[in-house]
Amino acid sequence: MTDQVIYYRAETEDGRFVDNPSEDTIYMLLEELDLTGNTFVTIEPVEDDPAWYVSISLLAEGTYEVEYRDALRHEHRLTTETDRSDIAREATIWMARPYRGQPRQRSTT
Repeated sequence: MTDQVIYYRAETEDGRFVDNPSEDTIYMLLEELDLTGNTFVTIEPVEDDPAWYVSISLLAEGTYEVEYRDALRHEHRLTTETDRSDIAREATIWMARPYRGQPRQRSTT
């Protein structure tokens, strides 16, 4: 067994969890969204009261609503996007900003 440091976790509406999702993993999670019961994915640090998150929701017209919120920095941005590659890249950049990505929990998988 190796200890894996968990910085953040992606969770889909249908209950799937992915620890430390990469840009490619976020893209794949977006591909799997549908309008029948898996309409969003949220990425946030693994802690009791997360200070920041990224939430990506599939809209009826096939676009994505992307919300970035950071309570500590008083930042909030809401956009509508169409390109999954751009969304995955921007979400990865958002997660990697200074002070984000601090380990909160260890996994023994």
